[in-house]
Amino acid sequence: MLPERLNALDALANNLWWSWDPEATRLWHDIDPLRFRVYHHNPVALLHDVEASRWEELAADPGFLDRLDGIHRRFRAYLAASAWGSDHAQGLMKHGVGYISMEFGLHVSLRLYSGGLGVLAGDHLRSASDLGIPLVGFSLLYRHGYFRQVIDDGRQLAAYPASNFERLPVKPCLGADGAIVEIEVPNGDRRVIARVWQLDVGRCRLLLLDTEVDANHPDDRCLTHHLYGGDEKLRIRQEVLLGFGAVATARALGLDIGVWHLNEGHCAFAPIALVGERTREGETFEDACAKVRQHCVFTTHTPVPAGHDRFHEDLVRAVLGDWCDEAGLDCGDVVDLGRVSPGDQAETLCVTVVALRLAAASNGVSELHGHVSREMWTALWPERAAAEVPIGHVTNGVHAPYWTAPEMQALFDEWLPGWRVRPWDPEVWARIEEVPDEALWDVRNRLRLRLVQLIGTRGHRSFDPNALTIGFARRFAPYKRGNLVFRDPMRLKRLLEDHDAQLVFSGKAHPRDEAGKEIVAEVVRVSETFDFRERVVLLTDYDMYVGRVVTSGADVWLNNPRRPHEASGTSGQKVVLNGGLNLSVLDGWWPEGFDGTNGWAIGDGQEWQDEPAQDVFDAESLYTTLEQQVVREWEDRDASGLPHTWLKRVRRSIGTCAPKFTSDRMVRDYVLSMYLPHAR
Repeated sequence: MLPERLNALDALANNLWWSWDPEATRLWHDIDPLRFRVYHHNPVALLHDVEASRWEELAADPGFLDRLDGIHRRFRAYLAASAWGSDHAQGLMKHGVGYISMEFGLHVSLRLYSGGLGVLAGDHLRSASDLGIPLVGFSLLYRHGYFRQVIDDGRQLAAYPASNFERLPVKPCLGADGAIVEIEVPNGDRRVIARVWQLDVGRCRLLLLDTEVDANHPDDRCLTHHLYGGDEKLRIRQEVLLGFGAVATARALGLDIGVWHLNEGHCAFAPIALVGERTREGETFEDACAKVRQHCVFTTHTPVPAGHDRFHEDLVRAVLGDWCDEAGLDCGDVVDLGRVSPGDQAETLCVTVVALRLAAASNGVSELHGHVSREMWTALWPERAAAEVPIGHVTNGVHAPYWTAPEMQALFDEWLPGWRVRPWDPEVWARIEEVPDEALWDVRNRLRLRLVQLIGTRGHRSFDPNALTIGFARRFAPYKRGNLVFRDPMRLKRLLEDHDAQLVFSGKAHPRDEAGKEIVAEVVRVSETFDFRERVVLLTDYDMYVGRVVTSGADVWLNNPRRPHEASGTSGQKVVLNGGLNLSVLDGWWPEGFDGTNGWAIGDGQEWQDEPAQDVFDAESLYTTLEQQVVREWEDRDASGLPHTWLKRVRRSIGTCAPKFTSDRMVRDYVLSMYLPHAR
């Protein structure tokens, strides 16, 4: 039990607002630095385990109490304050937004994410909270989540430790009668029961479904064990749980959702559930689809056909056949929603096609991805040219307060007033030109030192805190070409040694992606050779904490996917906010960000059919740019050691990219172009 004087700690621990407030984070750290680190920066676990004597000590510490009271006052003021949405999103205030995603990346202790889709969803929630948008998230509460990465004899292995929900900032969702809310979804000839949990994210909340319920069949209890695990039979049942469960949860809690935002095809069963509600009331299938379509919007995040789930008709019938009968639906009509050619019995149900058909508006996540998506799905609109296919774009962004390191936040607070509340405003960021070189360079040195210290503890290597540090941290999918920089090992060796540079890698390959796991193994092999041991490292078990340290500490961010396979990518946007520079293929968000003076491009933006030739061309461009531009600017110092030309490029990067690529700008775009036009 906490002393009464410290009760505010409980409120702070159970709302993730603290995670993007540096003072609140420092408060938790100072309670018990070792435990805070070991517990993955989880304050709820601290509340469980810190000794009573320590709480009594803190309750008698005037300095600690002053800090706690000040932080708690700011937290309450944040929750009560009006924000941008009050003036610009009145049409959403009565009927809010339902945001559905298979994953959410909100904190390192909550293993509900695997990568970019989830981290983006987390930033969307944080920015919706900051902007005062009445948005509710819907997802699954995974007991084992995505895997923990273990490297054994150079090979990636997967571990799945269980989460203890009592030690996380989630709580059972209670109904008006005070009972824990449970909902049901169809699964063939039986129903699956899911318990609803709530996670508070500032002003917003995330509702999470858990099927580890005694009344469930053993096969159904495992539905919320793993993220992206199992075969297609498990995947369709998980996706039905997500979509049907989101709708059922909203109904159980009396939430009147005005517009549903479907993220990726995983969510496509939500509008199917909404159609079924209407046909039960006697509407025709066609009328029900038309009415549901008016209030659903869809974002596709995948630029390659293989990334879109497909299910055979027999499997759809096995899971939803009984439900279709109850809803007065022909299951064949439901399957046809997911066919490019309705009635073609040889074609499977593609969930992305369902979502495109049942959405009033659809978008990709960068300008280039919008173009790629229109080309990919042109068969759905055969009467239109590809340029006229109704798929637009809203370019992804990142939550500036969460991803900007505390030291850089302090610099922005001093020199860029307004960056927290108007991060989309170019005039705010233009003031970066007024920041002295000495102040900016001091912050960069401190952030690089923190990364080097993490390399020492996690990577067991002694790296140089003053060396040019090149970062690469993301999913090790083959198209991202994490090993491209190793194409000419001797040239890379000369570059790193002659110019005192070092390479930091981190990331996971999907457990079933053998090609991706081989790239991980190659990075490990290279990092353990005599030539590279002191210059190349892989930080294992990549997570959001490692992501924050690496994106803030890297001087150069390496990104070399096969264009146009990167839908957006956001790690480079985080690097911008921390004064790092991007060295990237012109794919994803970078064609919109790069202007020739604010980073560097790999290649010339062309798209290749010949992948080996593309690798040769891009590798040559990468090496040449590093040798002739990057290291020359890095080494151009004045007598005091300041790299003025480098810092000029850093300022240009922040001034041009920061206002364009924050999630506050992104959420504003969604509100104005997607939510308000299609809300009830």
